[in-house]
Amino acid sequence: MTAFNFDHKVAVVTGSGTGIGLEIAKQLVQGGASVVINDIDKQKADAAMQLIQSIGRCEAVIGDSSDLNCIRSLVDTAVASFGHLDIVVANSGITTFGKFLEYDQKEFKKLVDVNLQGSFFLAQEGAKRMIKTNSGGRILFMSSVTGHQAHPNLSAYGMTKAALEMLAKSLAVELAEYKITVNAVAPGATLTERTKQEDPNYQEVWENLIPVGDIATPADIANAALFLLSEESRQITGQSIIVDGGWTSYSPAPGYLKKEK
Repeated sequence: MTAFNFDHKVAVVTGSGTGIGLEIAKQLVQGGASVVINDIDKQKADAAMQLIQSIGRCEAVIGDSSDLNCIRSLVDTAVASFGHLDIVVANSGITTFGKFLEYDQKEFKKLVDVNLQGSFFLAQEGAKRMIKTNSGGRILFMSSVTGHQAHPNLSAYGMTKAALEMLAKSLAVELAEYKITVNAVAPGATLTERTKQEDPNYQEVWENLIPVGDIATPADIANAALFLLSEESRQITGQSIIVDGGWTSYSPAPGYLKKEK
């Protein structure tokens, strides 16, 4: 359970049907917050809502987090259900692999829509509501270690994650006068339902590459996120915290060898 106090706080967390987003939402509720979760998959969203409602107050908005109507619905639901909005976590994102010379426009647009458009306009809509109530707040983006270090076949994805960290820096300045902090968390290899499904050997492979020898869990990422969302972090804004067990210190990639000259 989180050590931070979120009593009377209201949060929106996108992409929170499973994985890191679900863990952040759970920890917020355990700390006393009321949360609006979101997933494009109704079954996942309903299951997550039932789980979180066994702990505390939660509502779900099912829909595409890159769609402006869905974004407005998330913020409106938070205010209608719980009275105000204090915290926005733009967790929703997709990962698409592809060689730069072969990556097509359709995949690029989908990636940018979810990772950048959705995050940008959720932050905008949330900030407008926070400013309206003059209550201050917290905005958090979900970046990635691939926004810091190049990774094979992830040029487009890494670009979107680096962009989110620049967005956090920019908004930290623009929103500071309203007492709204804006930060990012950059997870490294994390064991989730998705990563286990994509690669049964995911944990074994990455634990051989991570200096601390342990793969991250959703709770590890959520722990960092909750600090940045808490009152204890009020002097931290425009920053990115990397949670990767030291991987970005030297950044070996699984199964990737530099071509010999």
